[in-house]
Order: sequence, then structure tokens, then C-alpha cells
Amino acid sequence: MDTNHPLFATIDEYIAQFTPEIQDRLQQIRKLVHEIAPHATERISYKMPTFETDGKVLVHFAVFKKHIGFYPTPSGTEQFAEELSQYKGGKGSVQFPLDQPLPLDLIRRMVLFRAEENRRAAEVKAAKKPRKNP
Repeated sequence: MDTNHPLFATIDEYIAQFTPEIQDRLQQIRKLVHEIAPHATERISYKMPTFETDGKVLVHFAVFKKHIGFYPTPSGTEQFAEELSQYKGGKGSVQFPLDQPLPLDLIRRMVLFRAEENRRAAEVKAAKKPRKNP
């Protein structure tokens, strides 16, 4: 991703700048996220499409010259480290090469994991919150 790109207000604007082939890949990821977490909200964060659930980041993604960067947070990459070992990546990130099919099943499982992780964190936070007396 070129850091000189203009800031985008929406994910639609972000996706629209790419070729139809890349747009299709990004829409596949977007659709998958919404199938798993229909209540997820969309926004642009760090110049990337970002999805949030329960007030926390679910995942980000971004297009680069030779790959799509997918960011399921460090816990998301740690949970699937063995399967992700065939891809380049870092703490909380993985690179899916543009010359290979997207591993949609793996992405689905990472998003499911992250959605459940966010849900549990929200439950813990709610349980710690003091209740108001009627």
C-alpha cells in the first residue's frame, strides 16, 4: 500500500481504487466477515478497511503491490500459526499473495475466532461493570 494514497472515508471508496480482480478479492473478504459477524461495523483505520465487533477491532485488510495484508491481531495469527506458516507475516499479520487464491476457509476460521474472542472480552467487561440500583 502506498502511504501517499488519499484517505478514504469508506471501505467502498477504498475498494473502488483497485482493478476488478482485486476488488473481487476484497469483496470476498468483506462478504465473509459480514456472514460471520453481521453486526460488525466498518470503518477506515490506519488507512485500511477495518471491521469492529463489541467495540474492538475484529480484522483489518489492505492491498499491497504483491499481496493482500490481513490483520487478525496477534491472537488471531498465533491461533493459526501452523496453517499460516506457508505465508509471510508478522505479529498479527499475514500476507496472501495476489498470484494465489485466497484461503477463504482459513480466513473464515480466523474471523470466527476473533469474533468469539471479542464477544468473550465484552462479556467479561460487562460482568465487571457495577450494576446500578433501580
